[in-house]
Amino acid sequence: MILLVLLAGRYVYREWKGKNAPTLRVSTLLPFKSHEKSLKRVLYHVPFVLRLIALAALILAIARPRSSWDYQTTTTEGIDIMLVIDVSSSMLARDFKPDRISAAKDIAIQFVAERPLDRMGVVVFAGESYTQCPLTTDRVTLINMVKEVQTGLIEDGTAIGNGLATAIARLKDSDAVSRVVVLLTDGVNNRGEVTPLTAAEIAKTYGIRVYTIGVGAHGMAPFPVMTPYGVQLQQMLVEIDEELLKQMAEMTGGEYFRATDNTKLMSIYSQINKLEKSKTQVDSFPVYKELFMSFALIALFALALEFLIRWIVLRRIP
Repeated sequence: MILLVLLAGRYVYREWKGKNAPTLRVSTLLPFKSHEKSLKRVLYHVPFVLRLIALAALILAIARPRSSWDYQTTTTEGIDIMLVIDVSSSMLARDFKPDRISAAKDIAIQFVAERPLDRMGVVVFAGESYTQCPLTTDRVTLINMVKEVQTGLIEDGTAIGNGLATAIARLKDSDAVSRVVVLLTDGVNNRGEVTPLTAAEIAKTYGIRVYTIGVGAHGMAPFPVMTPYGVQLQQMLVEIDEELLKQMAEMTGGEYFRATDNTKLMSIYSQINKLEKSKTQVDSFPVYKELFMSFALIALFALALEFLIRWIVLRRIP
């Protein structure tokens, strides 16, 4: 705004010195002194005033003024959910379409999209585990991180206890109304420093419910196997420690589900989606209203009016 003061001072100085007025040599000024001031003479300084108003309005618009008088209270589920996904090599089996890992990712993404108000995160495990995405409400980031889940990035194996323990570490300090782990695996625990039941006991201590999902067809399933002739499918026995998964779920107040195909897996996630509903009120927060448009319109109107007065009403030759 200091710029406007400087511009106004410069304008006044030039008017005082007569530098803004056109000159014309005449023999006497007496004929002009007898005339009353015309409308044009009254409007002479108006274009400059309008220019200052337009500049001031533009500066205010760029400053992005906002109003926060309105407040809004929303209802949320109040649930923190960690998705724990097995990424061992057996998840490449083709009893799901196109394979287990792809089906698990696609259906998990749909599950995420259907719960826009919850904080959710992703843990992956094979022979070891790590956090793919911490708890977040940013659905775009979360979905992109789920899409990047794949096998072969960590040591192979099935460390169910480690996967659950990593998820618990992310949830234990949460102050959410409800904390949930959805653990998906297709094998038998054979790796890891933490046993699955120990991890389940820890989850119970923190009040975290664990839903376990065993994925895989009954009996045999086609697995891609590298041979001298390239990758070929071979029928291999599906081994899922269902008793262990049931114990883990029951110990923590959750449930165990068995998914044998894409449709069944989708229905399981839908069922969990219905089970985990816990409405809670979120404190009121200000709803900001953008006010820059009003100042932008004032600037536009002032510039348009200045143009009309300067080039139509006050038009002069030369």
